[in-house]
Amino acid sequence: MKIKHHPAAESLMSCSAGSMPEAFAAIMASHMAVCPCCHKDLAMMEYIGLALFEGLTPSPVSRAAPVLALRAGEADLAEPERPMTTGDIPAPLAAVVGAHLDDIAWKRVSPGVWHFPIALADESRGDLRLVKVAAGQCLPEHGHSGSEMTLVLRGSYTDASGRFGVGDVADLGIDTEHRPIADQVEGCICLIATEGRMKFKSIMARVVQPFIGF
Repeated sequence: MKIKHHPAAESLMSCSAGSMPEAFAAIMASHMAVCPCCHKDLAMMEYIGLALFEGLTPSPVSRAAPVLALRAGEADLAEPERPMTTGDIPAPLAAVVGAHLDDIAWKRVSPGVWHFPIALADESRGDLRLVKVAAGQCLPEHGHSGSEMTLVLRGSYTDASGRFGVGDVADLGIDTEHRPIADQVEGCICLIATEGRMKFKSIMARVVQPFIGF
């Protein structure tokens, strides 16, 4: 597996600080399980953060600090070279959806497109779902009302930014518009986290959007 597209530095820092919303933390955890490079970078950021924290002067607080959010799937950051997968799904995600993509209870969205929503503790802070797109099929062109992060789990897709294969992450901002097209042979299965609703260009996509939750 040769990973070419990685999360932005800002996303790594947010993950390291434990301030990332649950849906996006799930993407990061799954990516860290298959990307030794980002795994190592995150470990370094956490090490620096702890060093800076230890240098602060203690001060009393009125209540207990909250437990940090999921960071890299509670992975052992001392061993960044060790891949963590279960079946064909990264271990942090497999703990929630099972070990094999072919066993997912897919729900049809439209011809050639299926999804599987994943429940979150606080669904007001984002949306997380698996999306499967048939070979050669494209998702409707859309923009974003918030951040979007996509991790490819099987196959690949292309858009104006290039080709995204297994392990690659598309870390997109609110100003990005694209029209992903699945691989002509393998199709594509992705884990997608969104901060707000997608802004579809086509009327048909906007009509069905309330029923599918994208």
